[in-house]
Parts: sequence; C-alpha cells; structure tokens
Amino acid sequence: MNAVDLLSGYRPRSEAESADLDRTRDMVRAADNPWSRSTALHLTASAMIVHPDSGRVLLRWHQRQRAWLQVGGHADPGESDPIEITLREGREETGLPDLAPWPTPDLLHLVIVPVPAKGDEPDHEHADLRFVLTTADPDAARPEHPDAPLRWLSLPEARRATTEANVHETLDRVAGLLAIGVA
Repeated sequence: MNAVDLLSGYRPRSEAESADLDRTRDMVRAADNPWSRSTALHLTASAMIVHPDSGRVLLRWHQRQRAWLQVGGHADPGESDPIEITLREGREETGLPDLAPWPTPDLLHLVIVPVPAKGDEPDHEHADLRFVLTTADPDAARPEHPDAPLRWLSLPEARRATTEANVHETLDRVAGLLAIGVA
C-alpha cells in the first residue's frame, strides 16, 4: 500500500488530527517523494509494539528526543509502503524477527511532530504514520545499540515514561485495541 491510498481512507479522531491529515495529504499530493528528508515536512512510519497476552507495549529510548517513544523512522531509498517501512524499522530497532501488524495493518494514528535542528539538519517536521505491531516472543527483544535501550511496560507505566501528548494519544488508542483483543 502507498501513502496516498492509506491516507484516502483514514478517518481522523480529533480536530488536531484532521488538520494534520489535511497538511499531510497536501504534502503527499505535491511531493515527488513524500518520504524524502530534503523537505521540511516528510513522512515517517512508526509503531507501538504490543504483546497482547501480557497487555504490555515496548518503548525505545530516543537519544535525540531524550524520550521513551515508539519504534520507527524514515524510509530507505526505494521504499514507499508505510507498513513495510514500519516492519523494517521495528525489526532493526528491536531485533524481533516475528513482528506482524496487529490486529490489522490499518493506520492507527497520524500526527505531525516537530523535530529540532541537529548538526547540519534544520528544524523540520515528521508526518508520522503510526501502526500497531505484535510479537509472540517479547523476551527476544534486543536493543539496536547500547544508547537505545528497550523497555516492556504496562500501559500505565508507558504513559508515565513519556511526556509526549501525541504518544499518550497513541497509547490510548492501543489500550482500546488491547481491551477488545484481550476480552
């Protein structure tokens, strides 16, 4: 699936998300490559990894943002399928080989997040396409590198671990899915 198709059927859940969706759709229509880091606003893909049997989520320490967040990131050259990008990023950042979309490959949340300047990279924004992935073997999680530790947390613990309102919203949506899946 490409970003145009994914966004065409997506229904936002708030006014803020609706505004982010409008900006993202406009950018995707106008851009030669909406995943290109060369534009001030570009797509990224991320996921909240869940272990439905225990009701836990996996968060990764992001050094640049100095925060516990979901896994994900930028497309590699030639990539354009958001769920495939999310799966690749998830495997790279966690070492989990069995990641799969859960409960479906549908987009869970769209949010535009500001990214501060670093080095030669100016301030910019990510139009982050967020999904849910699952693993059957949470103990197999291994950090990509030592300064990016991973933590399995209950939903209340995850909410306390991050101060990002947009991540809280993603966690709330995951909680709804887990409640349905666990019941």
